[in-house]
Amino acid sequence: MNAPIISFLSDYGTTDEFVGVVHSVLADLTPQTKVIDITHGIDAYDIRAGSLALARSVEYLCPGVVLAVVDPGVGSDRRPVAVEVGGGQSVLVGPDNGLLAPAVAMVGGASRAVVLNNTAIHLAGDATTFDGRDIFAPAAAHLANGGDLTDLGELIDPGTLVPGVVPVAHSDTEGLHAEVLWIDQFGNAQLNIGPEDLPGPQAQITVAGRPRTATQVTGFDQVGPGKLGLMVDASGLIALVVARASAAADLGVSCGDPVLITPAGQPPASSTTGTPVALTQREEN
Repeated sequence: MNAPIISFLSDYGTTDEFVGVVHSVLADLTPQTKVIDITHGIDAYDIRAGSLALARSVEYLCPGVVLAVVDPGVGSDRRPVAVEVGGGQSVLVGPDNGLLAPAVAMVGGASRAVVLNNTAIHLAGDATTFDGRDIFAPAAAHLANGGDLTDLGELIDPGTLVPGVVPVAHSDTEGLHAEVLWIDQFGNAQLNIGPEDLPGPQAQITVAGRPRTATQVTGFDQVGPGKLGLMVDASGLIALVVARASAAADLGVSCGDPVLITPAGQPPASSTTGTPVALTQREEN
């Protein structure tokens, strides 16, 4: 039989020893298990980015245990949880802060969930700031060793798990309002829309009041010099791309920035009509 798999995602980075320590704990508790690092490059405390990375990955991860830790509320009353999905094929282990929710939804929802309150399985110690080492890794190892989910703690209603926050595009008289979900290391800017949402093979993309015409392409080199492309990325969503350079830098966008999409050649409604607004300095209390 294949060795059990633990897929590991965090915001720990690689500068400090955190990732290596968790690996070592897992190797000690479940030496036969293979650990796959999804990424540890999530920006510190960025639950939204971690949840989106996990959601992009989850359909391609091996059945087994997913250990995910982006946990700015560590040491507080937020719950440590394990969530069973796929009829028991996989379990996601991590903080109940919205990090796991989009991935759980991507694979059809949770069948069972527990709060990790069986301290007999935790590592002994007084620390409250490294639950990845002391609570989540031992729980993941227990499951990889064939232990039952309910050994980890009390069953909870999966409906009480904290939902993720994933922005949804919407349309109005101005056009389609999208948002930059993610910028990869190449500068491709993923939007929260699919190809079916585009108004045609060409569209006008407006960022911070600056319109650009973009054309649908299937390869980066199809985008001409100085031009902007719309490409279906590996997650099946639309990304703004340029040829062998950063679309994000070209457009001046960051994650979370709004993007207005209209048919090519149609000026945004906000550029043809307007209402004067008087700005005053707010008095501070």
